[in-house]
Amino acid sequence: MGKMLVTDVEKCTGCGWCELACSFRHHDEFNPTKSRIHKITFWQQAIIVPVVCQQCEEPWCGRICQAGAITTKKDEKTGATLVEVAAEKCVGCRMCMLACPYGCIIVSDEGTAEKCDLCGGDPECVKFCAAGAIKFTEAEAAIMARKKSVAERLLTSHRE
Repeated sequence: MGKMLVTDVEKCTGCGWCELACSFRHHDEFNPTKSRIHKITFWQQAIIVPVVCQQCEEPWCGRICQAGAITTKKDEKTGATLVEVAAEKCVGCRMCMLACPYGCIIVSDEGTAEKCDLCGGDPECVKFCAAGAIKFTEAEAAIMARKKSVAERLLTSHRE
């Protein structure tokens, strides 16, 4: 099934290292606005959620891209599904940004779409997440862990 990025909200401290590592890897500068991973803070609940591209098998961003700049492939090294943007084909219409249900596409200074590319199979955000809130793991294990987490929350809610 391949690998995928998985985030654990319970572990995220909101330090921002993932954003800085990503922006430095791709743009040689520490600038969270240029990161391909973002943390969303829910102040009332004191929860921080790292949000990253889910590398959809049939991505909405790719469906809407009239320029054919967004395609999907399997990474041979990791087996991960990878949604790629061909910058040379991108016309900068930003329709992919509107189509992505996760809000994980940004536009570069040059006006072309950018999104997580899994850093060629060795994601920087994972390396720099000291809390262990981001992992690049086998998809089957990640899905089972997610199912277990949901089941535990349902059980806790039911008991209350």
